[in-house]
Amino acid sequence: MENGAEDERLQHALAVAYRYLNRRERTVAEVRRRLERAAIADGDAERAMETLREQNCLDDERFVELFVQDKRELEQWGSERIERSLVARGIDRRLAREALSGSPHRTELARALELLQRRFPSPPADRRERDRALGVLLRKGYDSDLALDALATHARGAEAA
Repeated sequence: MENGAEDERLQHALAVAYRYLNRRERTVAEVRRRLERAAIADGDAERAMETLREQNCLDDERFVELFVQDKRELEQWGSERIERSLVARGIDRRLAREALSGSPHRTELARALELLQRRFPSPPADRRERDRALGVLLRKGYDSDLALDALATHARGAEAA
């Protein structure tokens, strides 16, 4: 009889997790917190999470890869902001940095420059405009040195034209 109750608790834990994962990819930590909020016992939660891993529904490395790609391409975030967001979602800082290490400075600079050119078609003409452009880059999570490089490159591009 106890085995039937255990299976029932596992099925309930899996149902909670599947509903949560159905909306978007999640990290192991996010699913664990969701199961805790649903008052799923620790043992049942761990068994459910193991099942989810076996079914390839829960994979932090895949989450990081998709998240980095999405935030870089669609949101045009810089590496610092991406790393902060990953760590806040429960991803190990080492894993986040490894995923971001494939981003050479030039690629990051090219993304920052593209963002600047879209938001500021002509380079900032005065200090106020320059500060606004710099603020956009910093809020997107670009390193301050890289943001300054992007601003300088944007200004040189206009001079060359």
